[in-house]
Amino acid sequence: MLELDAREFETRELNSLLRSSGEGEFVIKNLLGERYIGCALRDKKLSLYGIPGNELGSLLEGAEIEVFGDAQDQVGNTMNGGRIVIHGSCGDCPGYSMRGGRIYIEGSAGYRAGIHMKEYMDKSPVLVIGERAGSFLGEYQAGGTIIVLGLHQNGKPPVNFFCGTGMNSGRIYLRSETLPRDLPPQVKPREASAEDMERIMPILEDYSACFGFDAASIASAHFFVLEANTANPYKKSYTAV
Repeated sequence: MLELDAREFETRELNSLLRSSGEGEFVIKNLLGERYIGCALRDKKLSLYGIPGNELGSLLEGAEIEVFGDAQDQVGNTMNGGRIVIHGSCGDCPGYSMRGGRIYIEGSAGYRAGIHMKEYMDKSPVLVIGERAGSFLGEYQAGGTIIVLGLHQNGKPPVNFFCGTGMNSGRIYLRSETLPRDLPPQVKPREASAEDMERIMPILEDYSACFGFDAASIASAHFFVLEANTANPYKKSYTAV
């Protein structure tokens, strides 16, 4: 394991060292806005202390990144595999165009979390947000799983406006007693079934293990599932033939 102090490196120098070093595990302290940390890493483990900057873990190919603090915008942009764990909250667009792997956020996320998420064959991305998400959660979602647990929200909808706008595939799970009031007509909400809960239980167990939560207690609350309403697609977006 190699321990580094981010104050001793230029951002590009630090990222170059992570890619080229033969070490498999790193501890990086005193991060303060350094961008692209862990970009495209495949088989390494990073433990980060401080606040990494935008594009943390972008294009990630299988590495493990754990942040002991908050993160900024576009965590896991277009990641293909691996896992990012954030012991705090993050900014806008976590999981943007995410194609595989998992992102676990203990706290809240900003706007447009999980937008353009997609899946293909055995690649199915997962984004779990512990508290709440800002507007446009799952915008244009085309696959994968988004879960917002609504911790400390007293049963209120754990999302802001326009949840699922443009959604055409995948699922959004909301742990909440009531639905958001402004869901678009192209989103079809329903109460989570026993089969739904069985499907996400391994995710909840993995997530809870990262933060010391009780997965069974989390799963015992009420969940909604949001899916694309195939009976009412975005017809106006398509050219007539």
